[in-house]
Amino acid sequence: MSASKNSTHAIAKITAKGQTTIPQEVRATLHIGPGDLIAWEVGADGTATVRRVQPLDIEYLRAVEGTLSEWASDADEQAYREL
Repeated sequence: MSASKNSTHAIAKITAKGQTTIPQEVRATLHIGPGDLIAWEVGADGTATVRRVQPLDIEYLRAVEGTLSEWASDADEQAYREL
């Protein structure tokens, strides 16, 4: 989380299975609870951001996923490899 005036800071331990408990303060700030989905975004500088996934996010991603196959040919890979 960023270190702004309104940020929430918490520390949690990671288990041997790679699991952790999301601290109550963080759950409250993100308005998340049992059954909710969260998304992790890791920046190039090693910082991680977590946010609540809205139902619209999932529907949108599923809709977009079906359109991406047209850009996945070998010709496309070769043409865009150097970009």
